[in-house]
Amino acid sequence: MTHIHSHTESGHHHRIDPAHVTRALVWGIVLNLIFVAVELGAGLWQNSMGLVSDAGHNLSDVVSLLLALLAVKLSQAAKSDQYTYGYRKITILVSLINACILLAAVGVIVWESVGRLLHPHPVDGGVMAWIAGIGIAVNAFTAWLFMKDSKTDLNIKGAYLHMVADTLVSAGVLASGIIISHTGWYAADPVIALTVAAVIFLSTWKLLRASVRLSLDGVPDGMDIERIRRAITSVDGVTGMHHLHVWALSTTENAATVHVVTRRGSDTSRIKQDIKRALAAAGAEHVTVETETEGETCSDDTCRR
Repeated sequence: MTHIHSHTESGHHHRIDPAHVTRALVWGIVLNLIFVAVELGAGLWQNSMGLVSDAGHNLSDVVSLLLALLAVKLSQAAKSDQYTYGYRKITILVSLINACILLAAVGVIVWESVGRLLHPHPVDGGVMAWIAGIGIAVNAFTAWLFMKDSKTDLNIKGAYLHMVADTLVSAGVLASGIIISHTGWYAADPVIALTVAAVIFLSTWKLLRASVRLSLDGVPDGMDIERIRRAITSVDGVTGMHHLHVWALSTTENAATVHVVTRRGSDTSRIKQDIKRALAAAGAEHVTVETETEGETCSDDTCRR
């Protein structure tokens, strides 16, 4: 069974360091918990929808980071007779949950912001700006911790997008605080919150689509199925192929199987090795190959599409 480790769009591979990712997640959880407490208190004190919604979004991120940490730990668990792949696929489940949490946060921000547009409340723009400035520093630093691994692990990408989204929300609150301080236009608070919500929604949509596709055993990003087909059929001795399947075992590992038809008298051991080398160049590293000679019929139940 193929394990294609941590691929990128270009086909290069990078294995994440669980210890590094764990440290980054723990730092993110601690920093965001502290900031949530400070921001929520300031938001309630100043009656600021921008601060309260940002604190709520940060709290949802703490939950998401905890889920991501749980997924990293479980993905390293040993295999068993009941779970022969271990718990690797929980990383896909968590990335899907994180996308849903982000979308739910967007919905809450939109709902509350519309209410504030209809019924504006006076807020202290200066306090908003100071708190938001701290939020930008905390969220941007946490996002930076995840930046490298987010390119190769969908689970970490979910955590990274949460932090980037929070940085944008904090930047929006900072902008609205400055506007309110100089103009007294209190509607700036919910207007900017709505704008940021739209940006978060757009950035989350790709994560949601990728998570759903991997949950349904679709072909992962970075795996060009046509390139794989060409690589297999170009191997000397191969006259045909069928039942090619590529899917994700986790957010960093993929699996592939294929049946190939060979010319009679061909060296099947050499063909299998050539296919594995060809697929390694195409982005797949360890492939399970079943061979059939010309004229054979693939008719048993396990050979059905």
